[in-house]
Amino acid sequence: MSMIALGGAGVVAVPASATSDAGPVSAKLVHHVFFWLRNAGSAEDREQLIAGIRKLAVIDVVRGLHIGVPAPTEDREVVDSSYDVSELLFFDSVADQKTYQDHPVHKAFVANCSHLWRKVVVYDTLSV
Repeated sequence: MSMIALGGAGVVAVPASATSDAGPVSAKLVHHVFFWLRNAGSAEDREQLIAGIRKLAVIDVVRGLHIGVPAPTEDREVVDSSYDVSELLFFDSVADQKTYQDHPVHKAFVANCSHLWRKVVVYDTLSV
């Protein structure tokens, strides 16, 4: 897996065979998580959460990882930029996503970082 910097806090981990501008990472399940910090506006807490998320890339079933913060795009009614950090993970199957949830590295992330957030929202989608 190789890492591609996106600027700011964003990083994408993609399989070595993928190219950064060729389109989406080939995966069947996308796991998108949005975090709201307990101490909103705390750069230190945000960086600690981002560091914790980065460690999730070592889990073998993770096919790709993107970490982001709200983009400074135009303010539109349909855009929710109230979160502080997001993670977007790619998996080959629902079973792989379950393996990720039960993996010791993910459990350590939750144990070590859950004190940082006040709210988490997850969107899981399957490719069609």
